[in-house]
Amino acid sequence: MIGKLKGLVEAIEDDAVIVDVGGVGYVCHCTAPSIAGLPGRGQPIELFVETVVREDMIRLYGFLSAAEKQWFRRLVGVQGVGAKVALGVLSVLRPDELAHAIAIGDKKAVGRAPGAGPKLAQRIVSELEGQVPVGAIVETGGTIGNGQTEGPAADAVSALVHLGYPRLQASMAVSKALAAEGDEAGVEQLVRLGLRELSG
Repeated sequence: MIGKLKGLVEAIEDDAVIVDVGGVGYVCHCTAPSIAGLPGRGQPIELFVETVVREDMIRLYGFLSAAEKQWFRRLVGVQGVGAKVALGVLSVLRPDELAHAIAIGDKKAVGRAPGAGPKLAQRIVSELEGQVPVGAIVETGGTIGNGQTEGPAADAVSALVHLGYPRLQASMAVSKALAAEGDEAGVEQLVRLGLRELSG
């Protein structure tokens, strides 16, 4: 099983990269963010790889970060989620955004991925709810507004949602405001700073 590749970029395709490792070209299918983040042809590259073996094929999936690979593995473990859908989810949501969406039960955010309809998005959120690792959403400052958290932060998220902002974006904005201002921040202050973040 191949878990990691280190070599040179041979070619970049729409959804894959060919990595030259000692004269052997490995085709690795990637998410859109990984494709966008690849260096140019002939440049060194290091990919975290998930090898999928089936009766009729062996396919490699490459990721620029270990977190992206870990979430890919979690996603394909959900019934009805294949590699194509998993790549689609990780193409519209970064690992921290996906962790946040699952933590607050935002199935609409997950459902934006190609091939992930409402029912499948709900299954992803439900099955992976307990698998959000500690620290996976440090960038957003934590999970807020999932119906289990109470206090000014949750109230601020609700206020922003009532103003028309998606729950995921509202929660992320309030999380950042909370991280900057501390736990003593009031609802009005968090709403004001959240609005500033959302309009920035």
